[in-house]
Formats: sequence, C-alpha cells, structure tokens
Amino acid sequence: MSHPKARAAALHASPEDAEAQFYDAMRDGDVERVMAVWADDDEIVCVHPGGARVVGPLAVRAAFEAVFASGHIAVQAEHVKQVHAMGCAVHSVLERIDVVTVEGPQTGWIVATNVYVKTGQGWRMVAHHASPGAPDEIPEIVDTPAILH
Repeated sequence: MSHPKARAAALHASPEDAEAQFYDAMRDGDVERVMAVWADDDEIVCVHPGGARVVGPLAVRAAFEAVFASGHIAVQAEHVKQVHAMGCAVHSVLERIDVVTVEGPQTGWIVATNVYVKTGQGWRMVAHHASPGAPDEIPEIVDTPAILH
C-alpha cells in the first residue's frame, strides 16, 4: 500500500514542484515520498556521492533506503540553475548538507544534477547524479557573458 503523503504529492505541475518534494522527502527521510518523485521507468538512474550508478526503481529505492538507514538528511537545494526544453528539465543544484560533529556544526556541499521529464502523471525525475563539492566553500564559477558588437 502506498504512503498517504506519496499519493497526495504524486502529480507535479512543474519540475520545481517535483524538486521541492524530493528535497522535502530527503529532509524527512521518507523513501516513499522520494520514490513518488521518480518516473515509473526501468531506466531511471541515480548516483550518490562516491557511489556506483544504480539503474531501475528497485535499485534506486534500495540506494535511498541505505542513505536513510541513519535517519533523514539535513539538505537544502541552493543556487539552482535550470534549463528547460520541450518536456524536459535539467537542474544543476548545490546541495548544502548541515551536520553536527564533535567539532560543532559543519556545512558540506554536494554538486547535483537532477533531470525531469513531463509525463502523464506530471513532472518526474529520471536522473539524480551527485558528487562531492568543495569542503569549505560554495563550489561555483560563473561565466561572464561576452558582449559582441
């Protein structure tokens, strides 16, 4: 039986709605709500920082269950850059991870790419690829647009 929150949040009007549910569910450690964001497709792909590529709904679920084995993740999506085109959206995200260690509060950064497609059930994630970011600062380089005369 599906989780009630997963059913209620299953239809995403935009990639931003799907992304908001994804990160809310990560913060809650709710695998049902995380999986409700993913497309119902055998080729969905997920890569966690330092991890192997996992393909398919069962493997993606198992990867998130392993992540949540210690509880929720204090993650916040920041500095989102978006590219949208005909039924597809790619979001480049800096994920801020806040943890408390013996040295006190620490912040780490993950660089992630989330890919969404528009389906009959709304916008769904088809790929999440995350890599470690710089340990002490936001890892972002901004190109200055060239001016042509």
